[in-house]
Amino acid sequence: MQIESASGTGPAITGFSAKGYKVEAGSFRGVYRALTITPDAVAEWDAPALETLSPESFADLLAIDPRPEFLLLGTGATMQRPAPAFVRALEARGIGVEAMDSRAAARAWAVLRGEGRWVVGALYPL
Repeated sequence: MQIESASGTGPAITGFSAKGYKVEAGSFRGVYRALTITPDAVAEWDAPALETLSPESFADLLAIDPRPEFLLLGTGATMQRPAPAFVRALEARGIGVEAMDSRAAARAWAVLRGEGRWVVGALYPL
């Protein structure tokens, strides 16, 4: 699926397929099976089992300055809820968690960055 390019700066998820997420913008070009993404960077992600997520799993991602508004969590082909303890731990740091299936998360990234929102994302494989 092709995604309308966002007007925000930084890496943009411009499409996705069974092979992964297509990312473009400046020097950010490639297809990533699973990824972490910030307004300034994108990286391949060795995604752990959803139930094992902890704040430490995203230490680098959440340490950006300014602090992200929330973590956009794409949970794969279907929407799954992360452990409540994980969500509470991030909320205690002032960072929300928005979980949705990874296709919806890829589309939401484009919209949110187009609005200039300061968010981070972690998308599981499709």
